[in-house]
This record gives sequence, C-alpha cells and structure tokens, in this order.
Amino acid sequence: MDIIPFVDAHVHLWDLASIRYPWLTPPFDGSGPNGSTASIAHDYLIDDYLADARRWDVRGIVHIDAGADPTQALDETRWLEELAVTRGLPSAIVAFAPLDDPKVEALLERHASHPHVRGIRQIVNWHVNPIRTYLPGDVTQNDGWWAGFGALARHNLSYDLQCYAGQMAGLAPLIARHSDIPVIINHVGMPIPSDPEGLTRWRHGMRALAQYPHVATKLSGVGFIHRQWTVEQIRPYLLEAIDIFGVERCLFASDSPTNKLFAPFDAHLDAYHAIVADFSLDERRAMFGGNANRVYRLGLKL
Repeated sequence: MDIIPFVDAHVHLWDLASIRYPWLTPPFDGSGPNGSTASIAHDYLIDDYLADARRWDVRGIVHIDAGADPTQALDETRWLEELAVTRGLPSAIVAFAPLDDPKVEALLERHASHPHVRGIRQIVNWHVNPIRTYLPGDVTQNDGWWAGFGALARHNLSYDLQCYAGQMAGLAPLIARHSDIPVIINHVGMPIPSDPEGLTRWRHGMRALAQYPHVATKLSGVGFIHRQWTVEQIRPYLLEAIDIFGVERCLFASDSPTNKLFAPFDAHLDAYHAIVADFSLDERRAMFGGNANRVYRLGLKL
C-alpha cells in the first residue's frame, strides 16, 4: 500500500480534570446515539492520539468541538491553542458556539481571536426517536439560529454541520445564501438505514447540499451507521458520498477516540483505504490529506 500523508479531519482531545464533558461523566448507560461512553471516559491527549495513529503518516489533525460543558467552550479553545503552540498539534480548531444565542457574536469573536481557530460546530442532530436525537427540537429552523449562522462569515469561520438527512433540505436555502461560509458535513451525513426511507432521505439530503460548491463531507463516523460495522456494510455509503460530492470535496477522518466505541483506530483506517483502493494515487492523497489541508486552511506541505 502506498504511504499517503494523512490529515485527520476530525479528532477529539480531552483532559477531564480541567474541562467537564457531560457525555463523558457517569452514570453511563446504553441510551443515546453513542451508546455507553464509559470505555472512552478517560483523558485523551496528543500522545494518546499519536499512539493510536502510529501506523499512519499523520501530517496534521483538525480538532472538532468535543462536547465540553457549553460554559467552558472558550476554556477548550484556550487549551487547544496552547497545545497547538507548544506541541504543533492540533493544526486547526473547530470550536463550539450556540448559534441560536442572540449574544453568540461576542463568543465567535473571542474564538476567532485564537490563530488556530478555523470554524464552529454546534451539533444539531434532531430526530423523533429519543435514542437518536441529540436535541429536544430542531434548532436549525429557528430564525435566531439562521442569524447566528450568518454571523460566521464576519469572523472568517467555517461551519461543521452534524445533522441528520431529514434536516438537510431545510438547511439548503440558508447554505445557498451564504456561499462565503464553508460547510463541512460530519460523518458522511449520518444515514439511518433503519428509518423508513432512511437511505432515500440520506441520498436526497446529501444531493441537496452537494449542489453548492462550498459544501464538503467527511468520510468518517461509520459506527453511527452500524455500530458493529463491516467493510461491506459501509462501502456503499462511502462510495456513494464520493460519487455525490466528488473526490475533491471528501475528507477522510478517524473521529478518534469516539469511533473507538465501535472499532479500533486501525480498523477504521484500514477499511477506508481498502474501500478507495481502486482510486488513483492523486485522488487518495486528496481525500486523505489534501482536501482537509485546503478546506481548513492549514497551510501544510504534504
């Protein structure tokens, strides 16, 4: 196998003694989209990530908001910025901000004052099934949330979109209006095959957003599709996402350590490389590194 530079487009780090993460705090149970998180509810620092990724030629990582207590969003950014300066990683930070907060712009400005901050993520997955949903309602259809989204452009921030397919068509007009806000769909759009017409909704949702050239998608998070996934189960989703978005707008990522709930780090990367083995070397270099380097404005030499 060719050694391909890897820019991991979706990584989480946490120091549980310094910042509180409600979803990593006991008591643990199997409800919710992640199931029990007990097995990853311990510190996960740069050296832990590098140990997991030792087989791979990691050139950079993008840290995505890790579900810290919302009151500590800036604490997380400050901690990560210090790591970026002292350790050289993460290469970029995607911070948390509640876009539906009327005062969110002040927080966006403070996040953006940190040199490694590139974007914002607010998980907005809403589903009628309480085991699937992350929120009590669909915040993405609130006027205030649309206003907060529009504010991202004033601070040169992208948006990491983690939603379900049923929400995508409703977001299309907003995303169309703001071509100056890069949008990166998380975890291949999180299809739910068990939903009635779940795959049809996913295809339509992904196509609705792919028509805008400033939207990309991450090829990651396959444990959310099938917790005990196999390569043959996930192959169709990844290949169809590549077909919808094109090679130049797809970014492979580990989603470590969250996806270690479903399979080891190497199992995910081995599967991803196997699924795209028939693509050209240039195409694979783009999906595993070059696209993340461009989309997140990392400036890495790959």
